[in-house]
Amino acid sequence: MLHSMVEVRLRAVRVDLQSNTPVLLLQESDGLGRTIPIFIGAPEATAIAFALQGMDTPRPMTHDLIRDLLEALGADVVRVVITELRSSTYHAEIVLRHNSHEVSVSSRPSDAVAVAVRTGTPLFVVDELMDAEGIMLAVDEDDEGEEGANPDELVGEFRHFLDTIRPEDFSA
Repeated sequence: MLHSMVEVRLRAVRVDLQSNTPVLLLQESDGLGRTIPIFIGAPEATAIAFALQGMDTPRPMTHDLIRDLLEALGADVVRVVITELRSSTYHAEIVLRHNSHEVSVSSRPSDAVAVAVRTGTPLFVVDELMDAEGIMLAVDEDDEGEEGANPDELVGEFRHFLDTIRPEDFSA
């Protein structure tokens, strides 16, 4: 299904202080600068933070494995699209190209962004969703005019979060 889309960038991964829950901030690259905030789980936030920091792990983490599997099969990640908000839950698609065919795979936004960060894949939000859910956030002065996301800034707020995470936070 083809939708009209707006390109976004990963503006930040922050921890919402009221709920102590990580939140992705996806900001439109051009236009008004509207932002879609998406609450995500701690393991996915950690996976995104690790990728942004370029941290090497002794063994491939799940999203590294996904990237490696796609590469081994000769598939490219073309784009990630946040497609809808249904029952307070965001939905996404990872669009792959394999042998000149495009295939969309349903995904949680957090997993899709974690894969996108590892593959340098562009992020998009469906226009109708941005129109309905996009909000204007105050821009930090040091963000002004910044091209792309600064990994040090994005993960800075995770340092304390990562220090306080416990193994049981990762249990299903």
